[in-house]
Amino acid sequence: MHERLREIDPGLRARRAELKQRVRQSIESGEALEVTQKVITIQTAVHVVYATEEENISDEQILSQLDVLNADYRAQNEDVANVPDAWRGLVGDANIEFELASEDPDGNSTDGITRTETDRESFGSLNDPVKSADSGGIAPWPTDRYLNIWVCNLDRLLGYAQFPGGPPETDGVVILYTAFGTTGAAQDPYNRGRTATHEVGHFLNLFHIWGDSDDCTGSDEVSDTPGAQAPNYGKPAFPSVSCNNAPNGDMFMNYMDYTDDDSMYIFTAGQVIRMNAALATERAALAGLA
Repeated sequence: MHERLREIDPGLRARRAELKQRVRQSIESGEALEVTQKVITIQTAVHVVYATEEENISDEQILSQLDVLNADYRAQNEDVANVPDAWRGLVGDANIEFELASEDPDGNSTDGITRTETDRESFGSLNDPVKSADSGGIAPWPTDRYLNIWVCNLDRLLGYAQFPGGPPETDGVVILYTAFGTTGAAQDPYNRGRTATHEVGHFLNLFHIWGDSDDCTGSDEVSDTPGAQAPNYGKPAFPSVSCNNAPNGDMFMNYMDYTDDDSMYIFTAGQVIRMNAALATERAALAGLA
């Protein structure tokens, strides 16, 4: 999706290059570190787009996902205790919390949830159909005020997200309804809410830990996540070594890998700084810092 946007949006490459420089400056100047010193609460709108009763997930399932996001982004998830001793000192509390919006874009009271019935059996990422009423979905609420999360039936995907700097009319995160939250329609092994944790990480400018390369040359631009050759899947055993990263190997329990939900449970301090740099720059309005 990101590569497609780079091709169809003539200004995206320049905006991303500028953001890369601004993020670096924010980190080097200490501005990003300042952001981590106080809790940032992000107003969130969840858009349920459904064709069947099962896809019209319950409020309970939505709230369970918010609980996971709030635990994971504050390093208060119980399974953080499973981080290997070698990396326990790297665990980062992002000081980011998420709450369902109580006011809609028109100033009316809301529970932060919209429900849209559709005649589409499923959605893909190409052209973002779930984000437009014309293609069976619903448009986002203003993206400088809300994190928009669409929950729907996705084709062959658990979820996807838009990096900072992309067009506002498609900004946000999309999650498969069976990989959202911890109850209701959520299905093992993606029933602990970590797909949303991962995709919101992309929304806040985190890359995959292997740098999207399969030859050990990729970088996630974070210094305290070890290099890795490729994504990890399932439930790896520690250590899992690649790219000359012995003895500890890949940080496969990082939220920005591809392991099962019960096998990922850490953001590092470096990732926290990078996310907070995004909140200090491109996502400043959303964070209430603009």
